[in-house]
Amino acid sequence: EEIQRETAYPDGKVEKVLKNGCHLIFFPNGTWKKVGSDGKTITITFFNGDVKQIMPDQTVIYYYADAKTTHTTYSDGLEVLQFSNGQIEKHYPDGKKEITFPDQTIKNLFTDGQEESIFPDGTIVRVQRDGSKTIEFNNGQRELHTSHFKRREYPDGTVKTVYLNGQQETKYVSGRIRVKDKDGNIIMDTKL
Repeated sequence: EEIQRETAYPDGKVEKVLKNGCHLIFFPNGTWKKVGSDGKTITITFFNGDVKQIMPDQTVIYYYADAKTTHTTYSDGLEVLQFSNGQIEKHYPDGKKEITFPDQTIKNLFTDGQEESIFPDGTIVRVQRDGSKTIEFNNGQRELHTSHFKRREYPDGTVKTVYLNGQQETKYVSGRIRVKDKDGNIIMDTKL
């Protein structure tokens, strides 16, 4: 680009105004700034390799050279971080966070303390604030983990519960109930 005007300042800063209307400002430490001809698009390239871009819609894109990470902040408050390993984090203005891991597992962190993970195979794990956990498997089975028991629900309606003391209880659709002690010995079986 042709230079229309060049100004050197006493502090060592040099400003070049190009014929297309762009301004280039070079700082003594190696940082330089480009202001687009629209006056709204700004790119700052720092001496350490970091790059900050400010777009006309006030979106700010910051690239951290050492970490190879891009942090984009949108005018509506959404922040997106893209890491070199492929992980992407979205931080929403309401406080919710969504993390997509390199294996495509998605983890949602809600403002009320709940968490939800969606795995590539379709399994969904939800963790409540009290620590209880619900796991929905892609085969239709479902598990509930609490501080008192673990319960698995099968698509046919069978429910198996393992209590903290090791006792197991299985309820079948037919109405049959089988209870085993912690060692697996049957202590009750109601065969209908």
